[in-house]
Amino acid sequence: MSNGFITASDGTRIFYKDWGPKDAQPIVFHHGWPLSADDWDNQMLYFLSQGYRVIAHDRRGHGRSDQTDTGNEMDTYAADVAGLAAALDLKNAIHIGHSTGGGEVARYVARAEKGRVAKAALLGAVPPIMLKTAANPEGLPIEVFDGFRAALVANRAQFFIDVPSGPFYGFNRPDTKVSQGLIDNWWRQGMAGGAKAQYDCIKAFSETDFTEDLKAIDVPVLVLHGEDDQIVPIADSAHKAIKLLKHGTLKTYPGLSHGMFATHPEVVNADLLAFIKA
Repeated sequence: MSNGFITASDGTRIFYKDWGPKDAQPIVFHHGWPLSADDWDNQMLYFLSQGYRVIAHDRRGHGRSDQTDTGNEMDTYAADVAGLAAALDLKNAIHIGHSTGGGEVARYVARAEKGRVAKAALLGAVPPIMLKTAANPEGLPIEVFDGFRAALVANRAQFFIDVPSGPFYGFNRPDTKVSQGLIDNWWRQGMAGGAKAQYDCIKAFSETDFTEDLKAIDVPVLVLHGEDDQIVPIADSAHKAIKLLKHGTLKTYPGLSHGMFATHPEVVNADLLAFIKA
């Protein structure tokens, strides 16, 4: 089956795509806020052509999954992934997460059943924690995320144009080649999801502390981050995450943005493939 739904323990239907040979090594892609599995179209097609089984799901409340008003936090997101892995009987899988999806990967992989996960990759990912706290004084102040919430409530449709048109892909930087298609596709994915779930997810991606998850992961992890990431600043994410991982490898990209795998897929895909094959 090329796509379908699993039903989570609370009855929420989670949409997923599942392409390629069922006996091939699976690669599972975890999207960022407020998007959907469609954000990985390029990578899904690329790794499918390399002989892998490729899977991506819409997080609850996002895309084609049910627009839940509950469970929009990391423990439930990770439990939903565990349910997907069990339903599809995924073994020796590679889990690749971007931004919020990177947090989801960290939480899931740290708790995954033995034999389910071979490796993981975190791209522009939110761990260890984005929010400024006493323990994380370099983090972003709560006012940043309150601003996200206010903008979503005031005019979600406009907010979902402003984010990809500006900081997400670095299209606000001089001499950057702007892709209207990427902007429009970001908007399309975002507007398909539920406003309540997306509102709740802002707290999930900004306030969840993944420190212990990162410490607990015992498989190889590739950390990729754009050095000009204006959404998840590299100094407080990748540079800290790599110190907490037992088997981590860090690669950063000068000048690249938060959405680097969409703007520069040929660069990121090659690095992901090399890591998977190593």
